[in-house]
Amino acid sequence: MPKQTESPAKQITGFIAKFDAANGKLIRAARTAIRKRYPTATEIVYDNYNFFVIGYSPTARPSDAIFSIAAAANGVGIAFMHGATLKDPDGILQGSGVQNRFLRLKNAATLSEPAVVALFNAAVTQSKVQFPESGRGATIVKSISGKQRPRRYK
Repeated sequence: MPKQTESPAKQITGFIAKFDAANGKLIRAARTAIRKRYPTATEIVYDNYNFFVIGYSPTARPSDAIFSIAAAANGVGIAFMHGATLKDPDGILQGSGVQNRFLRLKNAATLSEPAVVALFNAAVTQSKVQFPESGRGATIVKSISGKQRPRRYK
């Protein structure tokens, strides 16, 4: 388990290292692409029992998060916190929850597909709190679970 004195960047590197090479590469590519598109977003990181999650929020409050990268041994996805209310004309969102919807990332290029870009834009637009117009969002490691499901298939 990472030490609390480690920087968030070093902790995240350690969290991602638990995954196989393909998923690790996809997590890093998704994070880079989202960070480039939303540089003022605050990253809120959880290395929990079921998933490794990086939430993107206009503030340090997890309840303000708009979307997140969610990774497990079986793959990487993007979760839209209020995805159930997003227009999804291409039917790419999965899930049947009351609030959350997600899409699985086949590869990093998925993030640049017009239908996916439209979902990101719609999610940001409908958010009650908007990303700051300037600055650089912080990275906050919120929780680390001592017990976790395997991040790799054996």
